[in-house]
Amino acid sequence: MSDSEQAGGAVIDTATVAAVLFDMDGVLTDTASVHQQAWAQLFDVALPVLAPDRQHAPFSTEDYRRLVDGRARIDGVEATLVDRGVALPRGQISDPPGTASAWALANRKNDHFHQALASVGVATFPTSITVLDAVRAAGVPTAVVSASRNRAEVLATAGLADRFDAAVDGLDIEDMGLAGKPDPATFVEAARRLGVDPARSVVVEDATSGVAAGRAGGFGLVIGVARHDDPADLLAAGAHVVVADLTEVAVT
Repeated sequence: MSDSEQAGGAVIDTATVAAVLFDMDGVLTDTASVHQQAWAQLFDVALPVLAPDRQHAPFSTEDYRRLVDGRARIDGVEATLVDRGVALPRGQISDPPGTASAWALANRKNDHFHQALASVGVATFPTSITVLDAVRAAGVPTAVVSASRNRAEVLATAGLADRFDAAVDGLDIEDMGLAGKPDPATFVEAARRLGVDPARSVVVEDATSGVAAGRAGGFGLVIGVARHDDPADLLAAGAHVVVADLTEVAVT
């Protein structure tokens, strides 16, 4: 671990930083558990239907982190199907929720997520909002970068819709044909929309796929937030520094 790659403590210098790009789920909003619940509800029912001749372990927290966390919904579905050895056509984004295609499964998962969201709402991480507001108060542009097609709804529900100068989400991934994380395309597109140089910008991420995307995009500082993943995994994925919570990040 070099001096520039370490666990514990980070500084965002607003005098030199061009922008700060935040992941949403797990960094700003505490919706990761809602997503995990929706994914488990999907696969624990669908996999026995798709492959009834096999034994299927319940969709676990480790499965969530390894296969779907930080990825576009369709990519998470396809990664899980490959992992479980189940062949299914990709289908079309317009496929109705069900088990006929990967997109049908993705759309069923979205239904489960909306049901859970309506039931439990959206919580935020107060220390993350403190950092976000401090960055904005210093005049530094901000963006939110998420694989979620529900990004606008989640931010509005959380009261964060007006906190960002740009956003890139799952709708943009589909409309523009962007590769999802760990490819850097979504972060690079957000930097383009802000008109900033990635090398002078900060990425804040909690998933290894997102950390890898930030590092691959040439961002000057990639902060990994170890809410779930092991700090060593985030460092290995490319984080310059890893914190347990954004209370460890100083905005100067």
